[in-house]
Amino acid sequence: MANHKSSIKRIRQTVARRLHNRYYVKSARTAVRRFRALTDKAEATEKYPKVVSLLDKIAGKGLISKNKASNLKSKLAHHMNKLA
Repeated sequence: MANHKSSIKRIRQTVARRLHNRYYVKSARTAVRRFRALTDKAEATEKYPKVVSLLDKIAGKGLISKNKASNLKSKLAHHMNKLA
C-alpha cells in the first residue's frame, strides 16, 4: 500500500481514468461491430459519420492509435460501399 498522500490520490485517479477509458474503447468496439453487421446501405450511410466521430474521439485521446482509427474507418467505408 502507498504511504504518501499524493501516491494514494494518484492510485484513485488512475483507477477512475482506467474505467473511463475502458468504457469509451468498449463502446467504440461495439459500435464498429454493430456497423459491420448492417446490411442496409441507407442505414449504414446514416450511421457511418457517428462511428467515425467516435473513433476520432478516442484516437484523439490516445486510447487507440491514429493509424488504427484510420484503418478501421477505411474498412468501414469499404464495407459501406460494398452494400447493395
